Amino acid sequence: MTVTRPLLDQFARRISYLRLSVTDRCDLRCAYCMPERMTFLPKADVLSLEELHRMALGFIDRGITKIRLTGGEPLVRRDMIELARALGRKLGDGLEELTLTTNGTQLITHAEALAEAGMRRINISLDTLDRAGFAKLARRDMLPQVLEGIDAALAAGLKVKLNTVALKGINEEEIPSLIAWAHGKGLDLTLIEVMPLGEVEEDRIDHYLPLSAVRDRLDAEFTLTPSDHRTGGPARYFDVAETGGRLGLITPLTSNFCEGCNRIRVTATGQLYPCLGGGEMVDLRGALRSVDPEVAMSEALDTAMRIKPERHHFEIDRRGAAPALPRHMSMTGG
Repeated sequence: MTVTRPLLDQFARRISYLRLSVTDRCDLRCAYCMPERMTFLPKADVLSLEELHRMALGFIDRGITKIRLTGGEPLVRRDMIELARALGRKLGDGLEELTLTTNGTQLITHAEALAEAGMRRINISLDTLDRAGFAKLARRDMLPQVLEGIDAALAAGLKVKLNTVALKGINEEEIPSLIAWAHGKGLDLTLIEVMPLGEVEEDRIDHYLPLSAVRDRLDAEFTLTPSDHRTGGPARYFDVAETGGRLGLITPLTSNFCEGCNRIRVTATGQLYPCLGGGEMVDLRGALRSVDPEVAMSEALDTAMRIKPERHHFEIDRRGAAPALPRHMSMTGG
């Protein structure tokens, strides 16, 4: 396959990674992510399966080699597996990896189909192993389904990495045992600082836990050695001697990692956000539905490269502060 013109932003960063949201809907209501009474997009506004596929092919033609399907919760969209199968046919023909981020609730039904579509690894969000704590945080009592989903993914031959948001006063005491549990099952785990995206009922400063503080606690319990492991994402990895596993740290607030950014995000409505933490946006839905979609799409991608900022500017430093951006993570794509 020939790349027509690689995606290169104004800071000479090669963009090769697309996080493609297929829906903003979710079957959980995690307190740090969205309000209980979340208003979701009208289904009529969401791109069709055909549009998502055509758009993804346009990205591959411009040098995107990795696509991560996201949401919301991508597996609540009924035709998501059809999209995965269609994109899986591009593996080895411009696309090097197709993967998924999920909360795990639907995996017991879909894990085998994802593996058959060509996925080899997926990320699963899991913030606690305490059932009551999970039900309170996610506002849904679905921890058993998530754990069954993890086992189903492993049984299907998928490599699983867990993503855990570090939350002060909620799961901070559980983090060491969660790491040990994950590594005992052969799973990598990555800790993430909570991000100030979208209005939620609680003040995020009450739950913001800098990973610098978590690292101090972990260093007292484990021997962490910097790892050369890289996935193309923002995590810095460490090998944990006592468990034999790998730990990742994603620090959007305490240690900015944007200098190596290689990704862009597209919402389920076709809005391209060059930066998770920026308001810059390009309308790909309009391009797809134009008279000459191929040319319009290419021009839109060129615009996105020109407006992609150097870095985000997240802060959680005072009570009552507005979020960095009004849109929720479930809208942009996690």
